[in-house]
Amino acid sequence: MNAVNRKRLAVLAAYGGAGLLLAQPTRAGDATMALKFISTAFTEGGQIPAPYTCDGKDMSPPLAWSSAPPATRTWAIIADDPDAPGGAWVHWVVYNLPASVTSLAAAIPPRADMAGGGQQGRNDFRRTGYSGPCPPAGTHRYVFTLYSLDSALTLGPGATKDALEQAMKGHILDQASLMARYSRTAS
Repeated sequence: MNAVNRKRLAVLAAYGGAGLLLAQPTRAGDATMALKFISTAFTEGGQIPAPYTCDGKDMSPPLAWSSAPPATRTWAIIADDPDAPGGAWVHWVVYNLPASVTSLAAAIPPRADMAGGGQQGRNDFRRTGYSGPCPPAGTHRYVFTLYSLDSALTLGPGATKDALEQAMKGHILDQASLMARYSRTAS
């Protein structure tokens, strides 16, 4: 195991594996690896804490990943609510994150261009950046999907989920998803 992979495993161990979800294994030399995607704010299938929702600070959650396929050049993230009444509701679109980026801190500012590289698109709230869970009723699932891509995408600022999905066709090396739930309490 090389130093980079030891560091990634140390990060995962420090997080206690919270929210760990494995994608299909990819080959890197003789070692089989799987893309790992976690959040320290919630676990796979768990509850999203209020600060990351419209009932709190509406800030993006911290995310981290490891075991990138060797040909990864950029990352993309889509977060949506598949339980929304009118079909999947998009909460976050991120693309062109450099391959060297292996985590996002909480509370990414809602700007098209991200510090350190990458861009944020337009969500279904018609805003740039992250807009947290805000279900009209009941418990909804929120799926964060990380994509490893073999190239940078030629998308301008404020791209939508549909535009990102079109641009990613033929460039996805691997992906992993993390799902959590949120219910609003009656006031």
